[in-house]
Amino acid sequence: MKRNQQEVINRILDLLTELVDDTPAEKQAEPQRVEMLTIKECTEAVRGISEHTIRKLVAQGRVRYIRTGEGERGKILVSKQSLLDYLGGADNCCK
Repeated sequence: MKRNQQEVINRILDLLTELVDDTPAEKQAEPQRVEMLTIKECTEAVRGISEHTIRKLVAQGRVRYIRTGEGERGKILVSKQSLLDYLGGADNCCK
């Protein structure tokens, strides 16, 4: 079931990219794959970060996400690349 959900999300993202991009899908080399993670999967992918912190990053708009389902109660899916980019950013680390 998770795999099917991921395929649907990837297809939706591909379609949205086609709408924004001027180049037809047939002429694009390779569609960009986007991996989305649940809040819990984010904490498993990045050890030491809590679900609360992920939710705060989402609420502050610091990571890209989509909300599936209806309204405020829908499941939050976070872009894995966006999360890793945010955590790896030079302006986010302490020296």
